[in-house]
Amino acid sequence: MNTTQTTSATQTSDKSTALMSVLFMAVLGGVILFAAGHAQSATLHDAAHDVRHATGFPCH
Repeated sequence: MNTTQTTSATQTSDKSTALMSVLFMAVLGGVILFAAGHAQSATLHDAAHDVRHATGFPCH
């Protein structure tokens, strides 16, 4: 019985770790998109110019 309980606990831990990884990457992607889309610096603007147009952010 201990083996089954340990395996179940490990699977639950693996699922929660995977979920946290996905959530972290989604938040990080949103932050990067927001920063690139709304940056006012000329350097950031030039670096993100084509991405802004491709994703629909106005920049002019």
